[in-house]
Amino acid sequence: MSLDRRSKRTDDPPGRSPTRLSPEQGVSGSVAEPPEPGEKTWVGCYNRDPGVSLLVGGGGHSPQGHLPPEDPGAPGRSVPRVCRAGTPQSFYQSCGAIDGCHIRIKPPSGPDCQCYRNRKLFPSIILQAVCDHQGRFIDTYVGWPGSVHDSRVLRHSPLYAQSSYPPPGHFILADGGYPCLQRPLPLITPYKRQVQGVGAQRFNSHHSRARSIIEGGFGMMKTRFRSIFLQALEVHYTFVPHVVTACTILHNICLSAGDVLAPEDEPEDDVEEDEGEADMEAVSGAQWRDQLCAEVSALEVVPPGHNYL
Repeated sequence: MSLDRRSKRTDDPPGRSPTRLSPEQGVSGSVAEPPEPGEKTWVGCYNRDPGVSLLVGGGGHSPQGHLPPEDPGAPGRSVPRVCRAGTPQSFYQSCGAIDGCHIRIKPPSGPDCQCYRNRKLFPSIILQAVCDHQGRFIDTYVGWPGSVHDSRVLRHSPLYAQSSYPPPGHFILADGGYPCLQRPLPLITPYKRQVQGVGAQRFNSHHSRARSIIEGGFGMMKTRFRSIFLQALEVHYTFVPHVVTACTILHNICLSAGDVLAPEDEPEDDVEEDEGEADMEAVSGAQWRDQLCAEVSALEVVPPGHNYL
């Protein structure tokens, strides 16, 4: 596991990357460079498979500042899945569901406060996470202010930039706030509302059920750490990403020990978001989605000799 600390101007062009600390600094005791006058800062953490280790900082960092993902196709490694009983076979290619979660914080004073107010008007920091069918977090990226669109957080995340997960032929399920992509990161989103045809409606229904595991993962973690997530975190906002990342690690450890909780139901806004800013180098996944939709609608093979009477 590794974390990295970053500083970024909120008015930077989309292509500019946040400032990164050197690998030697690690996280423990490291301090981000002081901002220039008028510069707005944020601190973020990235973690691939938070359950693999509790070690932070030190000499174990890669030159990129975070642990490279393990190859899911390597011997002894299995591809995480999101399929449940009754899921169409075409969704067996999905190996995770992604979404963003707003973590309540006590915002900084001054003009920077408005950068952290989300569309629900409370200050927050965004946790982007991918999880499997058990609600175990596979990939986490936390630290962007709550006013930032989910698609922008995605495009600046190592998950998107490195394109090392999921393995070829697989995809991640996402909601309508993300773009439907084939490259660099395979994301399959539902058809937009007012879809025409029974096939698209059936696809959206199966997609929604399969993707709901990420909401269940967030819900379990919030239930497990109520004192942290059901109110604004009583820590400095620059330390919030470290607290949240630690919670994702402990959540995975609890699941590995068989400590599974029923998530508390939270009212969710059923508001459809646009896909945010477009990446000119990205390849649309609309054709792949149409193929999956056709497979969902296709008649299943009937076992020979089966009698429906």
